[in-house]
Amino acid sequence: SPMNPLVHPFFHADSNTWSYLVHAPGDTVAAVIDPVLDFDPKSARTSTASAQAIVDHVAAQGLQVQWLLETHAHADHLSAAHWLKQTHWPEARIAIGEGIRTVQKTFRPIFNLGEHFPIDGSQFDQLFADDETFAIGAMPARVIAVPGHTSDSNAYLIGDALFTGDSLFMPDGGTARCDFPGGSAAVLYRSIQRLYALPDATRVFVCHDYGPGGRPFACETTIGEQKRANIHVRDGVDEADFVRLRDARDATLAMPTLILPAVQTNIRAGALPDAEDNGVRYLKLPIDTI
Repeated sequence: SPMNPLVHPFFHADSNTWSYLVHAPGDTVAAVIDPVLDFDPKSARTSTASAQAIVDHVAAQGLQVQWLLETHAHADHLSAAHWLKQTHWPEARIAIGEGIRTVQKTFRPIFNLGEHFPIDGSQFDQLFADDETFAIGAMPARVIAVPGHTSDSNAYLIGDALFTGDSLFMPDGGTARCDFPGGSAAVLYRSIQRLYALPDATRVFVCHDYGPGGRPFACETTIGEQKRANIHVRDGVDEADFVRLRDARDATLAMPTLILPAVQTNIRAGALPDAEDNGVRYLKLPIDTI
């Protein structure tokens, strides 16, 4: 049924990121969520091996990718959406929440990108408003804005499958940090309550997993299980409790290894900067700024 999409996960070990290929049974129209471009911070070399694995699977299944959906402008990995569209799926639409404009406005001065750098989200093919609906073939999909981790964070409800981005991790992993620019633990708490209003049987697919306690990496749970067991925000945890816990935890966390390369790439929908006159592309590292 279009209400029970097939979900194929892909794990990116370097950044502990889950990407997903989603389509209705018997339908060839598909979406890819949060694809990763490999990036080695030591050499600044990119690789498309992880994204190519998705391409190969799509080809083997005879699918057509119509959507490249970003849950937000990630801080821990570079998006492969631009490469996938340029190289393989020119008809696909790269989409993100309209909050990306706020993120672009925040980071344009940090990276001194200049007035010519658009902060209207026009690098993307589609900016989704909260509660907007769209379709993946015959399959209904809905956008649920879940700001808190970042101001542009979206969850995607596709049939009975919810893709939470960085709002919720697996129950034993809790929730994502809220200390990046535009983040707020109180706002994240309210966003999660919206997700918890969905039916308990809703399948939940997370964007990251770090295998707490050494358990095998996992990507799928349910809304009911999150409400029962999420270590940060289960039933009975109120907003003040959550904000206290989240703020204390965030104060102990180092910046993600790739935050500077990732954010300046991802606010461009995964497009790397134009080459300079020697044919080489350069990313910027603002010194003593973040």
